[in-house]
Amino acid sequence: MPEKGTFTILFDKADYGKRLDSVVASHTSNCSRSLSASLIRKGKILVQEVVKKPGYLVKTGDEIRGALPVAKSIQCEPEPFKIDILFEDKDIIVINKQAGIVVHPAPGHYTGTLVNRLLYHCPGLEGIGEKLRPGIVHRLDKDTSGTLLVAKNEISHNNLTAQFKSRMIKKEYLALVHGEFDSDSGAISLPISRHPVDRKKMSTITRQGRLAETLWKVRERFHNITLIELNLKTGRTHQIRVHCAAINHPVVGDPVYGRRKAIKNIKTVPRQMLHAWRLEFAHPVNKKIISFE
Repeated sequence: MPEKGTFTILFDKADYGKRLDSVVASHTSNCSRSLSASLIRKGKILVQEVVKKPGYLVKTGDEIRGALPVAKSIQCEPEPFKIDILFEDKDIIVINKQAGIVVHPAPGHYTGTLVNRLLYHCPGLEGIGEKLRPGIVHRLDKDTSGTLLVAKNEISHNNLTAQFKSRMIKKEYLALVHGEFDSDSGAISLPISRHPVDRKKMSTITRQGRLAETLWKVRERFHNITLIELNLKTGRTHQIRVHCAAINHPVVGDPVYGRRKAIKNIKTVPRQMLHAWRLEFAHPVNKKIISFE
């Protein structure tokens, strides 16, 4: 990546004894601790003109110099790929999202997203909501399939966003999870926040998590595997996957929170066995309660 102008961080008493990657992240804008650590390992950030490790502890007299990469500009272009549409009118589109499709452009996924397809199908979406998420009011993970709601105009976008924030929209999922349950239903109420070490993951083990609640009930029991129905009371990132893993029933096929050792009677699965099967909400214009499966 091309480099921006260099930066210099002079020693501050408040930084004494802190990790180098943490100090750099706190003194620069748009630079996370993980990015800082990566740049330090590559020799892009030096202490007294010497390469150090990310865990180096800053001391009196240290002068830190480095350069941050220029953020890549992401463009979202229409792409003529098929969309499985469950319902569409002049205000909304309800989609059956296939597994393997990223919802909107992001680093590493600049093309082939659902938004690229939507812009081709409905050019009027551009400018509705965020630039790279036109019409998008909620998301599903890349490898989660199922019902997804999209707004086709600003009025619908504002209304549906408000419904999600006030938890008026009912989201129900189906999942195959490892293990067998002693009861037929239950609730998982564990706060969720970023994992303290692996920042790409979410976790229930930190004290600063946001309230999260997932209701579940058994649909069908198998040997060492259970099909469950889940109802989200909150909408945290990776909520179902994190909550299921936290109670020792991770989603089958989950590469991040799942079990590494596969059970013998399960063939290799291509993705996590999680499906958004039902969505219920008030139509943003006529206010009628509608649901889709």
